Amino acid sequence: MAINSNRPVSPHLQVYKLPLTGVISILHRMTGVLLSVGLILIVYVLYAVAGGSNTYTAMQDFMRPVLMQVIYWGFIYALFFHLCHGVRHIIWDAGKSFERDTLNRYAMIELGSSLVLTVITFLFV
Repeated sequence: MAINSNRPVSPHLQVYKLPLTGVISILHRMTGVLLSVGLILIVYVLYAVAGGSNTYTAMQDFMRPVLMQVIYWGFIYALFFHLCHGVRHIIWDAGKSFERDTLNRYAMIELGSSLVLTVITFLFV
């Protein structure tokens, strides 16, 4: 059996450029997983609050480093991004906004809205 070397090679991630909606879809799945993992941190905070002043102080010391602050704000952004994409899915469930220009415009609105909501939360918390 001879191998046909004239056949095209399947595109891979270095060759194929995902459309914006594909990137948003992947990010939505990733933020869903991160939110699930982040719930462990939320449970730890609730445990510390219920555990008394010593446990609460230990939790505050644990959350103080910059890395934990980045993780915390990443969790907040993931929450808002997941929320905005969920609203977009509700619009899709209504059978609206499937045109290519609308898809890309809504993707940008989704990214911007989640960022603005995160910044507003940062400013008022």
